[in-house]
Amino acid sequence: MKAKITATARYLPERILSNFDLEKMVDTSDEWIRSRTGIQKRHLVGEGEATSDMGSKIAKQLLEKSGKSPKDIDLILVATSTPDFLVVSTAALLQDKIGAINAWGYDIVAACTGFVYAMETGAKLVESGKYNNAIVIGADTMSSIIDYSDRDTCVIFGDGGGGVLLEQSEDKMGVLDSILHTDGSGSKYLGVPAGGSLHPASKDTVEKRMHYVFQDGKTVYKFAVKNMADVSKRILDNNNLTGDDIKLFIPHQANRRIIDAAAKRCGLNKEKVFVNINRYGNTTAGTIPIALDEAVEANLLENGDLLLLAAFGGGFTWGSMLIRWGDI
Repeated sequence: MKAKITATARYLPERILSNFDLEKMVDTSDEWIRSRTGIQKRHLVGEGEATSDMGSKIAKQLLEKSGKSPKDIDLILVATSTPDFLVVSTAALLQDKIGAINAWGYDIVAACTGFVYAMETGAKLVESGKYNNAIVIGADTMSSIIDYSDRDTCVIFGDGGGGVLLEQSEDKMGVLDSILHTDGSGSKYLGVPAGGSLHPASKDTVEKRMHYVFQDGKTVYKFAVKNMADVSKRILDNNNLTGDDIKLFIPHQANRRIIDAAAKRCGLNKEKVFVNINRYGNTTAGTIPIALDEAVEANLLENGDLLLLAAFGGGFTWGSMLIRWGDI
């Protein structure tokens, strides 16, 4: 038995922050941002809009596209680093908002690799035969943890998310293989220092701006270039495949140069690599499912095609996934 994707969806907030807007906020330029990241604009949530709001809109699209009732859903997984609350999971809030009264679920925190982690978890639970319909979502409200006076981070991130419906499949279509990694020694190079049990919110942590994302850009870049490329190539080697066998490669959208390095390592030409970072920036756990839904909408995948996913993120976390696409 395989876990097959039977519907895809995405949500991007209406508000847009362009590079030209950022020129007015920090010492940067449109040319500088585009040349180093490939980003031209990013979307931001509206007043009072949170991750569960985006997630519920994605989930409702999945239900509509698949013809499922909320009662048909028995599992909800949400990959996010920006939950509405620290205690109640975003998955629980989403479950309530869509009326999925028969579902249980939880959040997965793996930063930008979160959706790949959630896909692996959801696929294995569906393949167990116990769960029939699983909603897997990757979504982040990065604007809630970004310091818009820090040009090293504010130019990179945006808000948004996407998701899939996973169902049991008796044919060969679905998730075929994955490689996942974690290296906690990388936590000092990328993260949010305060707000957890180590540094609870206080006047001091707020004044020191410890509730915002920080990163050691050079270290993260070097790590990402090597490891996302390595894990992408390794999953091909493990399955006796080459870049010629892959129909579409959807990498995490963090930096155009990192994407190009991974594609080159796998022997993939530009036509096989899906890139939308120019329009959305880095939406963390949202990048891959957003891109996947756009690819489906553009009819870039056909029955039997091989799809390769790859990501890296804070933690450090990184991984790849190989999927045999089935008609949806």
